[in-house]
Amino acid sequence: MWVCRALACSGEMSQRGLGEDRLERLIAVGRSVLSELDLDVVLDRVLDTARELTGARFAALGILDEQRRELAQFVARGVDERTRRAIPELPHGRGVLGVLIEDPRPLRIADVGDHPLFYGFPRDHPLMRGFLGVPILIRGKAWGNLYLTEKAGGTFDQADEDAVVVLADWAAIAVENARLYRKVDASRRGFEATADVVRAIAGETDLDRILEVIVDRGRTLVQSRTMIVLLREGDELVSAAAAGEANGADHPRLPISGSAAGDVLRRGRVLRSADVERDLRVERAALGVPEAKTALLVPLTFRGTALGVLIAFDRIATDVRFSGEDEEALRAFAAGAAIAVATAKTVATDRLRRSIEAAEAERRRWARELHDETLQGLGALQVMLFAAAQLDDREAMSDAVHDATEQASREIDNLRAIIAELRPAALDELGLLAALSALVRRTETIAGLEVATDFALEDDVRRLAPDLETTTYRVVQEALTNVVKHARARRVEVAVREVAGTLEIRVADDGTGFDPDAADGGYGLMGMRERVELAGGELRVEPGPPGTVVSARLPVAAA
Repeated sequence: MWVCRALACSGEMSQRGLGEDRLERLIAVGRSVLSELDLDVVLDRVLDTARELTGARFAALGILDEQRRELAQFVARGVDERTRRAIPELPHGRGVLGVLIEDPRPLRIADVGDHPLFYGFPRDHPLMRGFLGVPILIRGKAWGNLYLTEKAGGTFDQADEDAVVVLADWAAIAVENARLYRKVDASRRGFEATADVVRAIAGETDLDRILEVIVDRGRTLVQSRTMIVLLREGDELVSAAAAGEANGADHPRLPISGSAAGDVLRRGRVLRSADVERDLRVERAALGVPEAKTALLVPLTFRGTALGVLIAFDRIATDVRFSGEDEEALRAFAAGAAIAVATAKTVATDRLRRSIEAAEAERRRWARELHDETLQGLGALQVMLFAAAQLDDREAMSDAVHDATEQASREIDNLRAIIAELRPAALDELGLLAALSALVRRTETIAGLEVATDFALEDDVRRLAPDLETTTYRVVQEALTNVVKHARARRVEVAVREVAGTLEIRVADDGTGFDPDAADGGYGLMGMRERVELAGGELRVEPGPPGTVVSARLPVAAA
């Protein structure tokens, strides 16, 4: 429609005196800007052409904010860099410039100083008299304005106005094309960044590591100085990770109620702020960004559940404000990031649930051990001592006391065995290999099994990390317990070897095998698997043959 409008009016303008040279130049520049998808290049060409067509010394293009109430961006030509830096601030669209915003129609003034709304130029601003302003309309709505001042050799006339109106129409088409392209490109970049995150955290379930990748990639995507991620905890948002220039505030907390970040979380809407101090309703220092001026807040939402908020502060550019394209890119990125966060939180929750179940199963196991063996043994001892107290025959009483003493010794041995299984002293005092050797001897004695061992660390004197020693001991202990209870085996092989930075554990028996679901309700195996996964390793339970083979691999870390 705009193309037709621009070309259809060319004949009429020619009659007004626009001239064939200007028309040819307008058609050429129209072709040029319509083929360009870089918005910055489009604006440069429009400004340069406007000066060329009208002889204006100064040209500027003001881009309106989303409310179309004032200028959000101002691009000027004809003012040298030194002068531009000396001007206190760029125009906001008040005074004479505000007339075009309020009434988007061409405006020509012979001397801008004579206009009733003119209230002077800022300090160090160049002197300007003649003025020509033309709105740039996209889909019937003002997007910005083209301003020209100081025509060489006179004042702006109708031909100048007609030429700039056509140029503004070309600019509107080109700007809309560039904006649509930027929007599509921003979404593409967002999805590419999401794919990059997926590749970076493939197989990763640690939430902290995932959040580190998200803030790092997200910051790169929108070229921000700082990015933080806030996660929801109850009625608060807690800073969980940061990248860039954050000053390392210790996990600051924001109330969801009454904060801008909380509004973004609850409403699921993006917030672009050009004034952090005004809009975020929270002290910047509390977020570790005391110097931040602008921000872009995007919700992290997965399947309707609000998980948190991504916040980018200040673009690394002359204009620190974030654009609509930045918003589109970060919104697309946040959708993928939310999936990664939700997955990690689900894994963590499931891991905690399994850990609690395994711990409860362990408690039930020890309760059965104490009830079935120790408590019954102590009850028998009580009966024996009571019966001995009723005897009048000294010799019979002596025999009864002797039997009671032996019973007490057996119960003491049982309690020592239970205590050793709960936390063997040898593991703390002598180390892993000594504790495993004691465990094997105890198993041979109690169960009558033949146990062959193959223990080898790179340095048998060196201690491994405490958690690794405990995990290794518990895996071997649980595997042997299952062999004794379920396998009906005669021989067991236990190997614990350190190979190239990995601790390899293997417990193999020659029994009939066992059903993991029948062994302690499956929780013995669950406990082993949970311990190994928490240590960053892997566990396998496979048929022999004969019997069953339990094997695990754990990364080694020195104490």
